[in-house]
Amino acid sequence: MKLTVTDIVIIFAYLVATVVIGLVLKKVAQKSKSNYLLGGNKLPWYMLGLSNASGMFDISGTMWLVTLLFVYGLKSIWIPWLWPVFNQVFLMVFLSVWLRRSGVTTGAEWITTRFGRSRDSNLSHGVVVVFALIMCLGYLAYGFIGLGKFVMIFIPWDIVQPYFPFHVSPEYVPHVYGIAFTLFAVFYAVLGGMTSIVWADVLQYIIMTISAILIGVLAMKALATESLVVPEGWKTPFFGWRLNDLDWRGIIDEVNSKISSDGYSLFSIFFMMMVFKGVLVSIAGPAPTYDMQKILSTKSPKEAAKMSGFVSVVLMPIRYFMIAGFAILGIVYYDRLNLMVGGQIDFEQILPSAIAEFVPVGFMGLLLAGLLAAFNSTFAGTLNAAQAYIVNDIYLRYVKPEASNNQVKNMNYITGIVVVIVSIIFGIFAQDVNSMLQWIVSALYGSYVVSNVLKWYWWRFNGYGYFWGMVFGLIPALIFPYVFTKTLDLYYFPWLLIISAAGALLGTFLTKPTDEATLKSFYKTVNPWGFWGPIKKKVMAEDPDFKPNKNFKLDMFNVVVGTIGQTALVALPIYIILKDAFPIWITIIITVVCGVILKKTWWNKLPEK
Repeated sequence: MKLTVTDIVIIFAYLVATVVIGLVLKKVAQKSKSNYLLGGNKLPWYMLGLSNASGMFDISGTMWLVTLLFVYGLKSIWIPWLWPVFNQVFLMVFLSVWLRRSGVTTGAEWITTRFGRSRDSNLSHGVVVVFALIMCLGYLAYGFIGLGKFVMIFIPWDIVQPYFPFHVSPEYVPHVYGIAFTLFAVFYAVLGGMTSIVWADVLQYIIMTISAILIGVLAMKALATESLVVPEGWKTPFFGWRLNDLDWRGIIDEVNSKISSDGYSLFSIFFMMMVFKGVLVSIAGPAPTYDMQKILSTKSPKEAAKMSGFVSVVLMPIRYFMIAGFAILGIVYYDRLNLMVGGQIDFEQILPSAIAEFVPVGFMGLLLAGLLAAFNSTFAGTLNAAQAYIVNDIYLRYVKPEASNNQVKNMNYITGIVVVIVSIIFGIFAQDVNSMLQWIVSALYGSYVVSNVLKWYWWRFNGYGYFWGMVFGLIPALIFPYVFTKTLDLYYFPWLLIISAAGALLGTFLTKPTDEATLKSFYKTVNPWGFWGPIKKKVMAEDPDFKPNKNFKLDMFNVVVGTIGQTALVALPIYIILKDAFPIWITIIITVVCGVILKKTWWNKLPEK
């Protein structure tokens, strides 16, 4: 076993702390549905921001990003635009404010704000619940796979097998570990609800920050005595038509096979697709997962915007300091890593293998606790979102609207356990972290985009259009991975978009518009910009003092500035570890300039009401 007694004590202390948080905050969560699902809208924006950042600092994603930086160098800072990572900037600038103004509990409940209570609204509500649950289960399975692959490096199965009651095939060993450690996240998330999750996340963020600094410093010390041998072009974020300049032959030959299998060789086309998809996904608003629930949990629209902006500031530098540290340690000491899984090289093992090889006793326990915390944070937040949709949007809407507080509490517990069991089953059938991630960010998001763009910006779009747009997108999103088995998911995103748009437009134009009273209420409350001309005229006629939103150009300017600043925050910690002085100063200057601009054009203009 790789762990010492000191390491095990540190990990155990962290796990016990999460259990205590769940037990202490149990009574607070049981006071009401709002307390359980949204923390009673009493949590400060900076705590929710730290919690949200902690939820995005997950093991599976970190394993993937370490692999990307190892293989592609500074060019890898663009690949997370697949999520897209800059969606936090759109949320910060305007969408968090719009969403929080609705005052609802979930994204599905928000549908009533936009389409009212009618048959088409009920259909739209139902399809959002289905999408949200598939998305949440996908994220839970994604984290579950990464956790299992991570733990098996430190607790070899041949040590555990003699004490296990039945034989487990090697390919299912990660799932056994995933189940074991998942139970701790389930405990505090199910007992304490959103408040418990946020407090646990703050603890976890502190642990992960200490761990990230440790790994970055270890990598910098390694570079003081060892040379970093990488292909030409590895240290620059700029790229040409193809990734021809990244040739690992004679350095680590097998990395070229990894580049080929990833499908990123035509990088310019890949980049354009990412930007195209990323902008559409971002203006569609947050997907109905833990990110949306944190926005809805804030005290006000102004605090929702601050929370979303704070996420990038506290997440990017710390996370990439750790990622860069691991990637550089992996390159410098590649011959000492154990990347073999099932007789084949698995580059997703760089992170856990580097921890096992390079992190000193005691610090390894802290680092493992931090990464387990990262998993727990993502898992717990996503589980809370799934519970919210089942309890709020199915149980309380259709099954028992008059349910007592005690019945709601029990339903939260039951749904939490059921969701975890189903996500474990999902995880067993998923191939690896990258395949699960590609499906989530490309296929599932592709089905979500059209309907959720049109709902914000076009008055004529109705509930039937929303429903059929989602259905037309969701069905091929579930089928395409089995049809286009050799195609990168991102490349069939346009087809998902076209099919979904056809469903949305047919559903809209073949049916009546949403009733006028609902549209006027939505427009006055949320006050979006976009194609709302006819509704704006009627609202202005009734209320001449109403001030329509004219911030489109300013918002787009702030999005561009924010994205530049966020990208600089990603590159800065990498350059710091590489000790590359000129790029360090350039990224610092870019970050400061962007911050000063946003203070004047965004922060000072946030709505007070």
